[in-house]
Amino acid sequence: MKTKIALTLLLTATATAALAGPIEEQIRFRQSAYSYLSWNTAKIKKQVVDHPETFNKDYVAAAANAIAAVANSGLGELYGEGTDQGTGWKQTRLKPEFFQKKAEVTTVANTFNEAANELAKVAATGDINAIKTQFGKVGESCKACHDLIRIKE
Repeated sequence: MKTKIALTLLLTATATAALAGPIEEQIRFRQSAYSYLSWNTAKIKKQVVDHPETFNKDYVAAAANAIAAVANSGLGELYGEGTDQGTGWKQTRLKPEFFQKKAEVTTVANTFNEAANELAKVAATGDINAIKTQFGKVGESCKACHDLIRIKE
């Protein structure tokens, strides 16, 4: 029985790594996802924080939905063993400690997912003050992750 369980776990891990692709591909996809995330957060910041006079509910809601989509896309699959070394579009900035901090990373990732999903809900209401508050929570969750596992430039 233990052999079957071990074999199943090994095959699952191998399949997950195979689906995610080689290290460089995982890093490129990960970097692309975060670039897309950054672009959409900049759209919201521009309309809700920097220039609220330009606020467009549909534009902000679309950006919030894009952020939630990235948050729920399974980014964890792009953090395979070895992705703390290597180059995607540029050198990875993942701290090697990432692999020793799985529980902390999971907590931070879950916080981001929850904040992103709530942002999408709040953005749909068009309440600019509520959007600004929830947008701040998304930003806090991003910072928590950066502080935990990202090498500063």
